[in-house]
Amino acid sequence: MLEKSSARLAMPQPPPTNKPHVCMSAIVIMSTMAAMDVYLVEQNLGPRKIGVCIMVIVGDLCFLVVLRYVAVWVGAEVKTAKRGYAMILWFLFVFVLEIKLYFIYQNYKADKRAPDPLARKTLTLLLSICIPSLYIILVATDHMEYIQAFRKKEDLRNRLFWVVIDLLDVLEIQANLWEPQKKGLPLWVEGLMFFYCYSLLLILPCVSLSEISMQGEYIVPHKMMLYPMMSLVTINIMTLFIRGGNMLLFQDHRVSAIFMGKNILAIVIKTCAVLQYQRQMMSTPPIGEAQRNSLSQNDTLPTSLTRSHSQTPTPTDTEDSIRPSFISREL
Repeated sequence: MLEKSSARLAMPQPPPTNKPHVCMSAIVIMSTMAAMDVYLVEQNLGPRKIGVCIMVIVGDLCFLVVLRYVAVWVGAEVKTAKRGYAMILWFLFVFVLEIKLYFIYQNYKADKRAPDPLARKTLTLLLSICIPSLYIILVATDHMEYIQAFRKKEDLRNRLFWVVIDLLDVLEIQANLWEPQKKGLPLWVEGLMFFYCYSLLLILPCVSLSEISMQGEYIVPHKMMLYPMMSLVTINIMTLFIRGGNMLLFQDHRVSAIFMGKNILAIVIKTCAVLQYQRQMMSTPPIGEAQRNSLSQNDTLPTSLTRSHSQTPTPTDTEDSIRPSFISREL
């Protein structure tokens, strides 16, 4: 019994849960899910609405049970350098949200009534607020107490701001599928666009969170180059081709010229940042060479000291030199 109690005392205690952080993330997630449920129920008429309502309630209850544990784990790690449970929560949120969003998009396509532009614009506005807000809450830069330097924390916030802009960029492409349109795109184009945006929303924020976790407590924001390189290819270049193809091939006039200009500027800025980082890595010597140089400098100090000690006369030498002169004077 004493051994068991001592073992329990020796085990490290888990960090306390940040309750405001848990409540904030849960409110954002459940309010977004509730809004999607309202859209799903209102799109169905007659007895079918009751069946959809029951399915939605059952699904939300199951999701709430999972959220109850994951959100608490996220709140426990918020003051540490780990963001593992934050990645799990983001993955679950986007996975369930995009499934509901797919059915909303398909119901809008099958609806033969006159489109309601206000409801569709409201859906886009809701997603553009809730999805980036949850990402900012999960990163929680204000709770990173291990980052003491104000300049380093601001540099980290600037890099996370790029992630938020990329999320809005992806959502703008996806919103073109359910907002009112004069001429629809081919089915295969719409399917590719939706699931490509789905995969980007699912994976890239997790890459950013994992990069923060890999850096640890000694985080260096200018060395976080994994997300900028991936987003350069998957978002800035690919979405530029998607918008350009829709505008030139399918005469889609809803293409955002502002986001096309943003992607061109982002390609230039991120390319320069990657080249500058590579140039800096090539100019700095490797760790082994730096240690070897420091060891060689340390070795030169003892040798110089031994030489100086060997050149100074010892007391025995002075006594030997004085003794013959004294003997000759006495004689």
